Amino acid sequence: MNWGVFEALLNGVNKYSTAFGRIWLSLVFIFRVLVYLVTAERVWSDDHKDFDCNTRQPGCSNVCFDQFFPVSHVRLWALQLILVTCPSLLVVMHVAYRKAQEKKHLEVAGEDGGRLYPDPGKKRGGLWWTYVCSLVFKAGIDVTFLYVFHSFYPKYILPPVVKCHLAPCPNTVDCFISKPSEKNIFTLFMVVTAAVCILLNLVELSYLVSKRCRECLAARRARATPGGHYPNYVAASCKQNDLLSGDLIFLGSDTLPPLMQDCPRDYVKKTVV
Repeated sequence: MNWGVFEALLNGVNKYSTAFGRIWLSLVFIFRVLVYLVTAERVWSDDHKDFDCNTRQPGCSNVCFDQFFPVSHVRLWALQLILVTCPSLLVVMHVAYRKAQEKKHLEVAGEDGGRLYPDPGKKRGGLWWTYVCSLVFKAGIDVTFLYVFHSFYPKYILPPVVKCHLAPCPNTVDCFISKPSEKNIFTLFMVVTAAVCILLNLVELSYLVSKRCRECLAARRARATPGGHYPNYVAASCKQNDLLSGDLIFLGSDTLPPLMQDCPRDYVKKTVV
């Protein structure tokens, strides 16, 4: 694995995240990825080898193991961690796309042709939607995997003894799981960290949506007040929103881009026309 590329990706995700997003990234990397790599694989490495049943009937232990462990914890966690980190990389890719578009625009129009993106990493327009959707997707993935784990292993607990009566077992046999207490500890640890990550995603989502709603409401109040003074953050928001999802510049048009419709009309005339 190329750790230099991995470090660059982490730095990019951390750079374009909010404070809640940075906490989420630290929690995922330290308490989930590292714990998985250092300890989880070793704890579950002997699960099949040391799964003993009180019978010597050929194939009985394999059938019973497959019944109780339809999918390995380790493989489910690996898939969960891969899927839960992919949306954050999409945000980095979106920012990289914006920077590439900005570079092409400067090459064609020059320095006097204006800018497509005053700040490519600013969460406005399409990037805001990408970031919000990534939060929903990450929380949805963790919730889905918690449900899958609970459906396979009720209460996320592994019993020390499993009773099995599938063919070719001659009758109901007792099978014993290797190190059930240690596995239960790591399972509950991973479940709790996933739940905390879900909570952080929901808090960050609420923060972004509420912040955007406050800006829109402040802009509408200022627009409804003739000659009103616009707060600094409203003016800054409108400056960043003078693009349709950051892709096109509208000059001399009666139809405002969707992101500019929340800005005061006379502010738009002064800044765009």
